[in-house]
Amino acid sequence: MSTLTRTIRNFWRVGIRDAAHQMHEQGRKLTESVGDTKAGTLIAKDRYGNKYYENLEEELPLRTRWVDYKDAEFDPSQIEPGWHAWISYMVDKPPTQDPILQTQVRPWELPEHRPNFTASRGAFKTYSTVKPKLTAWTPTAAPRA
Repeated sequence: MSTLTRTIRNFWRVGIRDAAHQMHEQGRKLTESVGDTKAGTLIAKDRYGNKYYENLEEELPLRTRWVDYKDAEFDPSQIEPGWHAWISYMVDKPPTQDPILQTQVRPWELPEHRPNFTASRGAFKTYSTVKPKLTAWTPTAAPRA
């Protein structure tokens, strides 16, 4: 939770609309505390509409980078691999400035980013091709006489 002076300062920097959005949306995320406001530099916006911010002066270590998801129903798998590397502090430069990530040609990466479908209808389900050793009993009703 941020202090009152920090909250007022962030209200002044980002404006009432964005601060209210942060207090409402950031509290739903597991990494942020409820009612926390942040002010930082907009680094870039990805092709899905997510906005990436950074503030190196006032934030705690390893909390200097954050993402504002476009959708209210957010999922961390909505972040592209290059942005995930930047927001997780694996690389220093964001994908817009990193020459390796700007090539967009990596053999292990899918051409189009897909979100994680775990716990949804689109989740991967295995199936067995082996005949089961036990068969389920199906009751048969004898006709009445």
